[in-house]
Amino acid sequence: MIIAERKPLSEILDMLEGAAKVLVLGCRGCVAVCSAGGDKEVAVLAAALRLGRKLRGGTITVAEETYVRQCDPEYLEPLKTAGKDYDAVLSIACGVGVNFIADCCPGVRVLPGLNTTFYGANLSSGEWVEKCAGCGACVLHLTGGLCPVARCAKSLSNGPCGGSVGGRCEIHPDVPCVWHQIHEKLGELGQSRRMEEIMPIRDWVPAGHGGPRRRVREDLKP
Repeated sequence: MIIAERKPLSEILDMLEGAAKVLVLGCRGCVAVCSAGGDKEVAVLAAALRLGRKLRGGTITVAEETYVRQCDPEYLEPLKTAGKDYDAVLSIACGVGVNFIADCCPGVRVLPGLNTTFYGANLSSGEWVEKCAGCGACVLHLTGGLCPVARCAKSLSNGPCGGSVGGRCEIHPDVPCVWHQIHEKLGELGQSRRMEEIMPIRDWVPAGHGGPRRRVREDLKP
């Protein structure tokens, strides 16, 4: 899922400078699961904004709302009309939600309340770790299901760098070297010879280096 965290309150207050009426808009998708943008977080942020503006010597009217998703047009319909009633909509969804609202609701000032960080897996309560970079050219069938793009500090494609020592990353000593893990995993699967296969130079075009990516399923279109 997409992992995000709230921006510092001072940064948000600076963004809202001059806005008298604001809608804090949450999302019940990924950011709710990682406790950054659900109903509870909307209420907490709204209260913090009221107090923060008061401490700065002013007042602010803050409305609170949470949509099922901010990345789906059917849930944004109410905002196309209601959004114009506010000086700003502060979205506490991932960056996709912020972009989508800005595209769908012309004339509405949309601001990000979160920093979107990575695609993550939940290790334990309150702890997530990046597992996928969404590169668009998956090689997990060659690497024992472990992603070298996201989990190697250098995104190396053909084994560990010369600085990997004792199965640890030279850049982040507290992080396991994923290529050491891949070697061990392929050994467990009886596929160690895969380590001798040389992957071609990576094509980063599927990762979006030529503009925003798009996928169309014709079988799902009306």
